[in-house]
Order: sequence, then C-alpha cells, then structure tokens
Amino acid sequence: MDVVTFYGYSSCGTCRRAKKWLDNNGVSYHEIPIVESPPSKVELEKFYKLSGLPIKKFFNTSGHRYRDLGMKDKINTESDDELLNWLAADGMLLKRPIVTDNESKVTVGFNEELFEKNWG
Repeated sequence: MDVVTFYGYSSCGTCRRAKKWLDNNGVSYHEIPIVESPPSKVELEKFYKLSGLPIKKFFNTSGHRYRDLGMKDKINTESDDELLNWLAADGMLLKRPIVTDNESKVTVGFNEELFEKNWG
C-alpha cells in the first residue's frame, strides 16, 4: 500500500490510538495537522463522497467549537455546500483523524475494524 494521508490533532487521544494502530500494522502515513492545515472544501467534498458517510459524520460533535457555534441546529438545516464551507474553514470542527489514500478510501475517526478493512 502507498502512503496514506493522516489528518490529525496532536492533543487527540483518538488520533494517538489511530497512529499507534497504523504504526503497529506497518502502514506508512503522511501526517497533516488538521487544525493548522484543514483539508480544503474540494478535498472535503471528495472525502465525503468517497467515505459514503453522511456529512454530519465529519463534524466533531463533542468539541467546544461545535457547541460554541451552535452547529447542532445548523447541521440539520444548512446545505451540504454550506456545511463543507464550515468544515474547511475550521479544523476544530472536523472529526479526527481523517485517513485517506486520496483515491478510493476514507475513514473518519478511529474504528479498529474499519482500519483493518481499509488499511490492513
């Protein structure tokens, strides 16, 4: 497998567990700090389509920023286009990690079963 792209946050325990899994399973990755360099709107739209997940799954619903911005209400009323704008503008809104091969696979968050299926 080629090198995957890993969008993560250094203070995130879930990201640390995901990186440990990748390391233990010999998966090479290029790490990008999701807060300082969030994926662009175009990249996020691609990830969203590749993942097959609802756009809501890309939001860090347990984060302070999500609550502070009142996203709970907006997420059900705004268009996907507008939600992608929000996500691309603020890396703290993104659920992490996002791991992708940039061609056909994307995982959001860390689920060992999904990591095994996609990156194992």
